[in-house]
Amino acid sequence: MRILITGANRGLGLALAQVGAERGHQIIAGVRDLRKSTESLTQTEMYKSISLLPLDVTDEESVSSAASTVKETFGTIDAIINNAGVLLERDKQIEDLDLDQVKITFDVNFFGPMRVVKHFLPLLMMGDRSSIINISSEAGSMSNAYGGDYAYASSKTALNMFSQQLNQHVKHNNINVYSIHPGWIKTDMGGERAPGNPIVTAKGIFDIMEGKREIDGKNVFITYEGQPMPL
Repeated sequence: MRILITGANRGLGLALAQVGAERGHQIIAGVRDLRKSTESLTQTEMYKSISLLPLDVTDEESVSSAASTVKETFGTIDAIINNAGVLLERDKQIEDLDLDQVKITFDVNFFGPMRVVKHFLPLLMMGDRSSIINISSEAGSMSNAYGGDYAYASSKTALNMFSQQLNQHVKHNNINVYSIHPGWIKTDMGGERAPGNPIVTAKGIFDIMEGKREIDGKNVFITYEGQPMPL
C-alpha cells in the first residue's frame, strides 16, 4: 500500500513510518520541516521505501501543494494516517487557559486532519482498498471525561465526530474510517512514565489497515487493537 502519514518524523508517526516500511509499504512521510526530519527517518533500514513530503497541516496551501506533489509522483494513495498532533495547556484550569493555545490545538488536531482529507481524498478514491486513520485519544471520549486537558480533549472529541461524519460520506466507496486511541505510549507527548510502546501501537494500526483484525462495522472510534471505544 501507498500510505501518507502526517507528523512522521517523531513519536508514533516515526514508529508508523518504520513499521510500514518494514512491512513493504510505500510510506509518504509528511513532515513540517525537512531539515529536522531527515536524520530520524533515514535511521530505518527501510528508508528506500520512505519518501519525505513537506507538509504543514495548519497551512492549507502547504497541504494542497503536497497533494499535487503526491498526485504527480505516485498518482494515487491507499491510506491516510492523520497522526500530527499537539498537547498544549496541559493541566491548566479553565480560569487559566490561554485561548490562543487552545486555537492552535484545534488547528493542528482537528482542522489539520480536515485539511488533509479535503485535499487527499480524491487520490484515495482511486484505490480499491483504502483507509483513513485519525489518531485520537481516550481523552476525546465524552462518556469518560475526566475534567482536564480542555484543549486536547475537546479537539479529539471533535476529531471523533469528524471521523463519524466522514465514515458516512465514504463508506460506499470501500474506504474504512477509524478514529484510533493509541494508548498511553512513551513519546515526547506521552512522557517517560507511559507504559506503552509506540512500535506495538504502530503494528496494531497496520494490522487494522491490512485487514488482519476483524472490526465491527458499527465502530469508528476504536483502540489500536481494534476494540470499540465509548464516544
